[in-house]
Amino acid sequence: MKLLANGEVVAKTRIPAHGQILRVGLQVAPGAFQADLEGDCLGGLCGLIKRPGDLYEVLAFHLDRVLGLNRSLPAVARRFGSHLLPYRYTDGAPRPVIWWAPDVQHLEDANNDQNSFALGWVQYQDLLRQRCGTAGSSAAAVAGRAPCLGIEHAEWSRLALFDFLLQVHDRLDRYCCGFQPEPSEPCVEERLHDKCRNPMELALVHILVRRSVPSHLVFIDNAGRPQHPEAKLNFRLLQGIESFPEMAVAMLKSGCLQNVLLKSLYVDREFWESQGGSEGLRPLLQTLERRGQILLQYIQEHKLTPCNDGYTSHPWFL
Repeated sequence: MKLLANGEVVAKTRIPAHGQILRVGLQVAPGAFQADLEGDCLGGLCGLIKRPGDLYEVLAFHLDRVLGLNRSLPAVARRFGSHLLPYRYTDGAPRPVIWWAPDVQHLEDANNDQNSFALGWVQYQDLLRQRCGTAGSSAAAVAGRAPCLGIEHAEWSRLALFDFLLQVHDRLDRYCCGFQPEPSEPCVEERLHDKCRNPMELALVHILVRRSVPSHLVFIDNAGRPQHPEAKLNFRLLQGIESFPEMAVAMLKSGCLQNVLLKSLYVDREFWESQGGSEGLRPLLQTLERRGQILLQYIQEHKLTPCNDGYTSHPWFL
C-alpha cells in the first residue's frame, strides 16, 4: 500500500481494450533503478491507475480485509502529478491505484482473457453441487459432469458474500438475470439480458486465480454499486451457496462493521478526505450494514450455517 500511495511513476503503458486504465511502474526510491516496466511488474512494483468512478474499489478492498476474506488486490486512492501521465490523470481528481499481481492466470483466448477458466453458469452451479475442492471430490469429470477446476469449494462462498454486499454483478451475473435492470444498464444496451432465457449461454467473468495460489480466487473490479436500490438486490449472486465464511458472518452479526470499516479507511487519507471523512462515508457504510443484515436474514431463512474453512492467509494476501 505504501508503494501504491507514494511510489514515483517511472513508466506507463495502456491496457488494451480497457479505455482509461494505465499500468504504471512505481519506485519508492526515485532514481535508484532504471525504469523497466515489464521487469518492475514481474517484481510486483506495478499498479493499475483506474477511473475516478472506480474509486469505490478502495472501499471494497477495506471491506474485504475487515471481513477476513483476503482475496481482493490492495488498492489506495491517489492524486497524480507525474509528467509521464496524460493531463486527465493529473487534473487533481483522486483515482484508485490497484496493485498489479504479477502472476494472475489469464486465458490465451483474446475474447476471454479476463478469466483463468472458461466457466459458464450451468457448469458453476454443477461445481457447487459437486462440492468441488472439498475432501473426497474428484478433479475428473464424472457421469458427464464438468470437471472440477482445482478451486477450493469455500472460495465461492467468499465471492458470493463479497459480491452481494457490494452488488457486483459482473462476475456471477453480468447478464443481470437476478434483477430487472434499467434500460441504461450495459447488460441491456449490449443485449446481454436477452440471454437470460437460455442458461447455457450465460458465462462468468473475472473468475481469476494466481499461479502461486491456484486454489484461491482473486477478486478484481470490485467497485460495486453503492447506489443499487434495496428493492432490486441481486439474490442470484447467492444461488447454490450452502454456507458462508464464519469470520465474515460474525462481523456482520456483531453490529461493528461500520466502526471497524471507518478505522480501516482512516488509514487511506486520500480516500477518507475525498469522501468527506466519517460523515461523508456514513451513508455508504450504512448501505453495507443494511445489506449485511439482509444477508443474515437470507442465511436464517434458508437454514444455512457459517463454515470455518480453516484457511490461513497466504503471505501475498497480507
